[in-house]
Amino acid sequence: MSDSAIAIRYAKALLNIAEEQKLIERFSDEVGQLAELLKKEDLLRLLLDSPTFPLEKKLAIMRDIGDKLQLSAGLQNFLDLLLQKGRIIYLGDIARNYRRLADDRSGVLRATIKTAHELPEPKAEAIKTGLEQQIGKKIILSIERDEALIGGILAEMGGKIFDGSVKTQLKRIADTLAKG
Repeated sequence: MSDSAIAIRYAKALLNIAEEQKLIERFSDEVGQLAELLKKEDLLRLLLDSPTFPLEKKLAIMRDIGDKLQLSAGLQNFLDLLLQKGRIIYLGDIARNYRRLADDRSGVLRATIKTAHELPEPKAEAIKTGLEQQIGKKIILSIERDEALIGGILAEMGGKIFDGSVKTQLKRIADTLAKG
């Protein structure tokens, strides 16, 4: 089974648990937070994934982390299962797939808008409303600044990129001029 198939299978299982407990958003936040922690802490990730390190110690470490992060009991049990099955290394992929599946189930689409300059709140709200009307789903919009764009916006939504930045337009002009 491929890595993505493993991550998708565990993400679906976690989503089912979260749905039963009516904790979909909380699980999303918690699994994302833990995936970020493991991404940043190489030693911890290597230790938890090590086949030579005793399982009991791995479980104890994860319980301590869970207590510090105040993880829900359902997610803590899920993490114990990942450790027992030797699948903790897939937590980042599981978190990504979980978020996507949860969004699909709730009719939400996440979009990221990059702008060269600060985007005023009314303009951001207008973009969000326009996207919601066009797509027919609730949009969760995140806005980032990227001064390299010079002007315009770059939007990423549903795995697609819509580039209306000045930087890209200038690059196209330069390519056209270079080709003659």
